[in-house]
Amino acid sequence: MSVAISGPDNTGKTKQIGILARRMGPAATSAGPLDHYDPRWTAIKADGMARWWFETSPVEEVADVLATSYLERSRHPFSAPVRLLDRGIPMLEASVAATVAVRDGLDAAQAADRARLLLAPYETDLRAAEESEHALVLLHCDDPEEGTRRSLAHEVTVTDIYATYQRHLHEQINRLVVEGRFPMAIRISNRPTVAVQDEVRRLLAPLHPDVPGRALAGVHVIALGGMSESGKSTVGEYLRTQHGHARLKIGYLIEDAADRAGIHDPYRLGSVVQAELIVDALDRFCQAHHFLDSVSIESLHGFDSTAELARMLGPQLTIAYLDACEATRTRRGTAGAQDVVDRDLIKSARGADKIVSIAHEVIGNDGPRLELERRLDRIALNRRWPKHQPSTMPVNALGLPVHLESYLAEFLDRTTGLRPLIDLLAVTGSGARGKYQHGWSDLDVLVVADASSLDEMRQILADLETELGGVKLGMTVLTRAECRAGAITSRLLHVLALIGSGSLVPLWSTPGLALPAPDAATDVAVSLRDGIQAAIEIRRQFLKGSPDLRALYKVTALLAKIQLRFSGIECPSDSDALTVLLDATRQDTSLVTTARTEPLAAEALALLVLQAWLDTLPGETR
Repeated sequence: MSVAISGPDNTGKTKQIGILARRMGPAATSAGPLDHYDPRWTAIKADGMARWWFETSPVEEVADVLATSYLERSRHPFSAPVRLLDRGIPMLEASVAATVAVRDGLDAAQAADRARLLLAPYETDLRAAEESEHALVLLHCDDPEEGTRRSLAHEVTVTDIYATYQRHLHEQINRLVVEGRFPMAIRISNRPTVAVQDEVRRLLAPLHPDVPGRALAGVHVIALGGMSESGKSTVGEYLRTQHGHARLKIGYLIEDAADRAGIHDPYRLGSVVQAELIVDALDRFCQAHHFLDSVSIESLHGFDSTAELARMLGPQLTIAYLDACEATRTRRGTAGAQDVVDRDLIKSARGADKIVSIAHEVIGNDGPRLELERRLDRIALNRRWPKHQPSTMPVNALGLPVHLESYLAEFLDRTTGLRPLIDLLAVTGSGARGKYQHGWSDLDVLVVADASSLDEMRQILADLETELGGVKLGMTVLTRAECRAGAITSRLLHVLALIGSGSLVPLWSTPGLALPAPDAATDVAVSLRDGIQAAIEIRRQFLKGSPDLRALYKVTALLAKIQLRFSGIECPSDSDALTVLLDATRQDTSLVTTARTEPLAAEALALLVLQAWLDTLPGETR
């Protein structure tokens, strides 16, 4: 199969072909540049290609050299299953048309007619060659003027003739797209190299089984840089154990890809090739471990290769630079101070110290390890937990007793004035679901606020305490930083997940506040510890001479909710959760109602729910 990737200059055709060819190995071959297929190119380049193309040669000669090169390339034998061509047959017509437009001052339609006339002697052979190619075109965008601007922006110097040629070339390529000469088209816009490569593969994979289907799709890479003993290994291991990142060494990636490509000394190659080797090995590794979505690589030593890696991966890459003072790093070195100095000199020669200027995250690592880990938590969770700006609803929409509505309204008035003390307030628990029961329910409230607000909030709560009418207030205060770093209990993580999904609507939120919305998988996973604690608490209550009826019912309902959550069932209501669980285990659901008032029923219900939990554990081998 022959695949021709076409497009205007500076759309990345050659780079995309190179990445795909390297990834496919012996299954693919690149046809190389057109000037390999006609001996006349040697003299043309020696005398100056631009002069020959636009000034000195007859246009008939330009058309002949180009057409002969294209046709000779199409006839050239190849043994790999897939041959990759830089510019397909339709590009011949576009190039010739753009050339005569410049040289003869023709408009787009006249230039197209002239090009077809010049190529008429080769028409039969060109048609056969085009039919043998699968044509894919890369475009900056659909607007030829904007596409021209983007093409020229990549050039160091631009002559008037070249700029005019590019404008005509874009017009002609867009015409061919409209005419259907390119069945596959990709608008690259401002996307990074790997994102375009992923789309290239998705289009080509159905055409041949040797074309890989995706390119690092959905994979995020954290690349760790920093000077000697700055903490890169510590960070890589923490991301592996706490956040599920695969941990890879850059040296391994470069050497693995180089070995596959038959490159004996990859470290003597340019920075662009080294970055391409890293991406190639990452691509292979992640395809072999298709379940991965997060990878850390260490250590970044070269500035230029890191910059190229950023261009290739775009937003899929986070460059994290570990910054620690020389005294700290010297103290951490196990081989002595001079060893750290010597290694720093080598890293500085490669530009490792300059990576800080292009890092997405600069992480100070002179302080305690706990501070480092919380920073890493935030970096990891920023990607996994999308930001959500919550909507709000009025207090009277909750259906609470009048005195509690009044209490909440007054609290909000006093904490959200010209200088708000809080960032968010949400009622949680039964009060948020219209299930409040006087004498049974608490008033549970989540507040997001800085610790500096605690003194004033404490005074406000003291002033309003009598308005609660004896109802127990459970107020939890978190800071924004704790939410973003996930430094919260599993129950509070569940509340954030509910707010993020819109299942729980706050009463007030400061304008522009964006909170993380934990993903469902994490919400379920972290609730396991609450289930363990609830199972233990049921037995503590049961062994009391007289169990606290309300506490026993509540903890039993919690254990039921967590068991259902692992089955993909979310039941915020205590009674609903207990009923669903009992029904699933074919138990008497009438206990759910009587357990609220009858101790024996509460105990029987608790034992049934506990046993359902214990039944999930493997039995002893006797």
